[in-house]
Amino acid sequence: QESKMGELPLDINIQEPRWDQSTFLGRARHFFTVTDPRNLLLSGAQLEASRNIVQNYRAGVVTPGLTEDQLWRAKYVYDSAFHPDTGEKVVLIGRMSAQVPMNMTITGCMLTFYRKTPTVVFWQWVNQSFNAVVNYSNRSGDAPITVRQLGTAYVSATTGAVATALGLKSLTKHLPPLVGRFVPFAAVAAANCINIPLMRQRELQVGIPVTDEENQRLGHSVAAAKQGIFQVVISRICMAIPAMAIPPVIMDTLEKKDFLKRRPWLGAPLQVGLVGFCLVFATPLCCALFPQRSSLPVSRLEPELRARIREQNPDIEVVYYNKGL
Repeated sequence: QESKMGELPLDINIQEPRWDQSTFLGRARHFFTVTDPRNLLLSGAQLEASRNIVQNYRAGVVTPGLTEDQLWRAKYVYDSAFHPDTGEKVVLIGRMSAQVPMNMTITGCMLTFYRKTPTVVFWQWVNQSFNAVVNYSNRSGDAPITVRQLGTAYVSATTGAVATALGLKSLTKHLPPLVGRFVPFAAVAAANCINIPLMRQRELQVGIPVTDEENQRLGHSVAAAKQGIFQVVISRICMAIPAMAIPPVIMDTLEKKDFLKRRPWLGAPLQVGLVGFCLVFATPLCCALFPQRSSLPVSRLEPELRARIREQNPDIEVVYYNKGL
């Protein structure tokens, strides 16, 4: 079909990110846009408008006067707020754009109040509650999770995080104070290893959809789910490293100086600011470690699925799946 002068052609593929996802740089640019905290300030009407632009465009209707930049902007606003597989609007704090402000506040507090047991327990609990919302909001596929599964995952991750934090906290009593500052990080890493697989246990039971190059579903694979979840755990732990490793060293040095001794109230805001600065970069860069649309050789799939694919499409060597975030 011909497009009128100055109208956008209908062949821009907005199913895919704007930048080449086979390169780290392309994925990083994509996630800098996805995790942009400014997206949280958009009103419901702005989100709806973007959704309409995207859905109309996919249906072959171009909003008059729309430029390519506006189309991409609408796509990213739409992606920042709606779940890719179910199309539901994601709760505000579960969105990728809330990652930086939420993590900045929580991590800052975990690193500031690491000395007393009640505050350790409280902040680890807050962090795991937030994680549960994020993991649920960004799950892969459209498989429903039961309330019981959600509850189990949440309780196990929280218990795991608190137990790790308290266990390590008691071990560090006789070690230099700087070591104690790293306890929150160890607890968070341990909790990620429990929380993500549990929140996504349904995928480990039923598998996640795998597709061919053209996005045609070929079946469900548990092997793909395992690989996807493993990649997400790694990138979440890496995401926490700069924010939880750099500020403690800086704060440890600063707290020995007169400036902070005279102004103890400055400690928490400074810590939160430092964490925020690290997260603005670490969040998108670590999301970009693995392609969102990951692939797996057919030879590594389950025997039945592999046999079925080989029978129907003998040429397929690689299958694709959405790893979740």
